[in-house]
Amino acid sequence: MPVANKLNSRQQAAVEYLGGPLLVLAGAGSGKTRVITHKIAWLIQQCGIDARHITAVTFTNKAAREMKSRVGELLGGGESKGLTVSTFHNLGLNILRREHKHRGYKSGFSIFDQQDSESLLKELLRKDEGEDELVKQAQWAISDWKNNLITPEQAVSRAQDELELANAMRYVAYQRNLKAYNAVDFDDLIMQPALLFGENPEALERWQNRIRHLLVDEYQDTNASQYQLVRQLVGVRGSLTVVGDDDQSIYAWRGARPQNLAQLKEDYSNLKLIKLEQNYRSTGNILHAANTLIANNPHVFEKKLWSAIGNGDPLRMIVCKDEQHEAERIVSEIIHHRYRGGRPLSDYAILYRGNHQSRLFEKALREQGLAYFISGGTSFFARAEIKDVMSYLRLLTNTDDDTAFLRIVNTPRRQIGPGTLEKLGNYATEREISLLAACDEFGLEATLQPRALNALREFSAWVWKFARKAEEDDPIETIRQMLKEIEHEDWLREKSSSDKVAERRIENVEELIDWLKKLRDKDGDRSLVDMINHLILMDVLERQNEDEAGDRIALMTLHAAKGLEFPHVFLVGMEEELLPHRTSIEEDNIEEERRLAYVGITRAQRSLTMSAAAKRRRFGETIDCEPSRFLDELPKDILKWEGVGNPLSNEEQKERGSAHLANLKSLLD
Repeated sequence: MPVANKLNSRQQAAVEYLGGPLLVLAGAGSGKTRVITHKIAWLIQQCGIDARHITAVTFTNKAAREMKSRVGELLGGGESKGLTVSTFHNLGLNILRREHKHRGYKSGFSIFDQQDSESLLKELLRKDEGEDELVKQAQWAISDWKNNLITPEQAVSRAQDELELANAMRYVAYQRNLKAYNAVDFDDLIMQPALLFGENPEALERWQNRIRHLLVDEYQDTNASQYQLVRQLVGVRGSLTVVGDDDQSIYAWRGARPQNLAQLKEDYSNLKLIKLEQNYRSTGNILHAANTLIANNPHVFEKKLWSAIGNGDPLRMIVCKDEQHEAERIVSEIIHHRYRGGRPLSDYAILYRGNHQSRLFEKALREQGLAYFISGGTSFFARAEIKDVMSYLRLLTNTDDDTAFLRIVNTPRRQIGPGTLEKLGNYATEREISLLAACDEFGLEATLQPRALNALREFSAWVWKFARKAEEDDPIETIRQMLKEIEHEDWLREKSSSDKVAERRIENVEELIDWLKKLRDKDGDRSLVDMINHLILMDVLERQNEDEAGDRIALMTLHAAKGLEFPHVFLVGMEEELLPHRTSIEEDNIEEERRLAYVGITRAQRSLTMSAAAKRRRFGETIDCEPSRFLDELPKDILKWEGVGNPLSNEEQKERGSAHLANLKSLLD
C-alpha cells in the first residue's frame, strides 16, 4: 500500500513529484512535516533509493528528531537505516569532520559557542576603549560576513568606512586565532564546507554521490551560506525538495533571506511549485485575520490559508489602562476561561515581542498560583559548573584550545596567577603555539619563576595524562576519574552559597555525564570529541527542553513561538513601537514585523485574544501608547474590542468574580 494514502491531493502530489527540483510553499499548519516524512518514505519504498543516499535538513534538533521518528513509524523495520535527518549545522559538522584536512584543521577540532567567541574577541580587544560595545559590534559583523560567505580578506578589501575596516581587521585576527586553537565557530560549520566545495571538486563529487536526494525544511530561514551549500550538494542532478513559507520568515536579523525562495526560480528553470493552503490547526476566523494581515506584504508567491474546522469565535482585542492592568487582565481571562471549560494550563500561551514584557505577567501568574514556564530560559550549558566541565573535556580532546585552557587552569585553584598566565600567553604568542604546548618548552624557564613554572608543568602533565586516557580508555570512566582527582564536588560545595545550591550543581554535572553515557551506549565507537561536539551543537540549537514543560502556561517571544501551536493564545503588547518594534519602524522594516504578527496569530488553534496598554512606562516616564497599525489591517467584522471604552456587562463581571473565587479556593485546598 502506498505510504501517501492519507494525504490530501496537494500533499500527495508533492510527495510523488520526482521530475526535478520542487518548492512546496507550505502555509502555517498545512502539514509540511508530513509531506517531508512521507516523501522520504516514498523515495525509499516506491523509488528504490537507499536510505543512506537521502538527507533531510532542518533548523533544530527537536524538529530533526520528530522527523526521523515519523519516518521510522512510516517505514518500520530497517528500511530507514543509514538515513540522515539532521540540522544544517550537524550536516556541516559531519562534512568538516571528514574533510577537515582540506580546510587546514586537525582532527578533534573544537566548536566555539557564542560565549567562547565573545571571550576570544574580548581577549583581542582588551586594551581598546569601550571594549564591550566593540565586542558586540565585531561579533555581529563577523557572523554576518560568514553567513554571506565573505572571508576575512574579502571583508578587508570591501570595507567602505573606518568602522567596517576595523571590524574586518578584527575578523582577520579572530579567524587566525580560531585556526590556531584548531577550532571553528557556529557559523563556520556552514561556511567552511561551502568554501571547501567551491575549491575542491573531488570532495564535492564525493558528497554529491553520497546525497542522491536532499530535502530542506523551513527554507525561508536559510542564509546565503546555507543556500550555497544546498546548491553545491544538489548539483546538476537537481534532486531537491524544499519546503518553506515566505510569510513566516522572521529571522532576517540573524541572516535569513526569504528571497532565497524566489532565488530558486532563477537558479532552477524547471522548478515545480506546489502550494499547501489547507490549514489543519486553526479556525476560519483566525485564518481570515492572518490572510488579511499578511496580504499587506508584497509576495512572489501568492497563497491563502483555509480551514475545514469552521469559523470559530471572533478575535478579541482588549485595551487596558497600563501594562500592570494588562498583565492582571490577561491572567484574569485565563482564570475565567479555565473556570468555564476546565482546561489544562498547557492550553494557554502568552506571546510578546520582547523578553522584557514577561516580568509583569510572571508576577500576576505567581500571585494567582498559576504554574508557567518561560521558553528560552538559561541554557543548561551556560551554567558555570557545566561550562567548567565541558572546558576540561574540550581541552582533553583538543589540546590547542586556549579558551578552554584559560577557563580551567585555576578551576579549582592551582596557585597560577594572572601574571603567570600573561607571561605564558606572551611566550605562546611569540612561539605561535598553544598555551598547553608552551608550558613544556625549555624557553619558558627564562620567563617564569620556578614556583610558577612548576605549577604550570604539573597542570600540563595532568592534562596530557588524561588526554591519553580519554583516547585509550572508556571516556565515561576517564571523566569520573578526572573529576575525582580535582576534587570537583568539594570545589562546588566550597563555591556555592548553600548546600542546596551545591547539590543542584553536583546533580547538573551528573546529568551531563549521563548524557555522555547515553551517547556512548547508543554508538559504542563514538569518540569523546564527537560526543562533546554533539552536546555543544545540541545546546546551541535548542536552548531549552520544552518537552518537559508539563501542565504550565507558556510565556515566550514571538520568535520563540514559531513552529509551536496552542489552543488559546494571548498576543500582548499590540502597540506601535512594541509590535511593530521601534527599531523596525526607524529602519523601515515593517514587513518582517508584519510577518512576526502573522506568526503570532497562526499559533492559535481555537481562540486568539490580543491586548494593548493605553499608557506604559518607558525609560522612567509614563507615555501614551498608540494601538499597533496591524490592528487596522485586520478584518473589522471578526474583531471584538473590549476594555477601555468597552466595559464588561454586569453578567460578565459576575462570572469572572466566580472564576476568581473558585481559583482562590483551589489555592487554599
